[in-house]
Amino acid sequence: MVIKMINVDVTKLSSKGQIVIPLDMREEFNIGDKFVIIKDDHQFILKPLQDLGENFMDDLKFAKRTIEALGRYEKDGFKEANSKSFLIELEKW
Repeated sequence: MVIKMINVDVTKLSSKGQIVIPLDMREEFNIGDKFVIIKDDHQFILKPLQDLGENFMDDLKFAKRTIEALGRYEKDGFKEANSKSFLIELEKW
């Protein structure tokens, strides 16, 4: 099983409608790279244009799971777990 680490950060919208991608999340991008942004209700997906065909449905599933997890967090909060319990729960996803 391969476990991907998820990088989460906070940014804000400027008065010009710009959003800054945090430095540690944009290391693989270059100035002038183009992105596709998809909005569905309050959910946004940002994807490099050149990667649009690759794993796109997986990205949509990931976004849905993330929104669901946020809803659970806002409702009940997260529970603490040791690494073994965490991996067992992660397998259920």
